This record gives sequence, C-alpha cells and structure tokens, in this order.
Amino acid sequence: MAGKNQHVVPHQGDWAVKGAGNQKATSVHSTQQEAVDAAREIARNQHSELIIHRPDGRIRDKDSYGNDEFPPKG
Repeated sequence: MAGKNQHVVPHQGDWAVKGAGNQKATSVHSTQQEAVDAAREIARNQHSELIIHRPDGRIRDKDSYGNDEFPPKG
C-alpha cells in the first residue's frame, strides 16, 4: 500500500515537507533543494508521489515512486 504523497511547499520564508492532508509540516528547510531531498527520501520509502510547488504555491514538478501500472490505464 502506498503512503501519503509528499508536498514541498513554501513555509514562512522557508520550505516545508508536508504529507498530503497534513496540517503540520513533517520537516522545514532553509532551501527548496533541501526540502526536495528530504521529501524524495520519504516518498521513496512510502512508495508515493513527490509534488514540488513553486513559491506562489503552484505545482512545479512531480515524481512518482509508487508501484505504477505499466502500461498505464486510459
């Protein structure tokens, strides 16, 4: 079973890693790259997705570490 998707989001001048649906940050980092590295490790361990947001909150990039179907449906 896959874990929660991990979001890298702006957080009070820093960058936070948050699990999908969580109010509280899992971790807070001074740079986006540090947050991405931390979130990527969690996403790999939980077989979930990593969603990276821009400073304005829009999605910048996504990486999947889940058990994706091949070929994909649809």
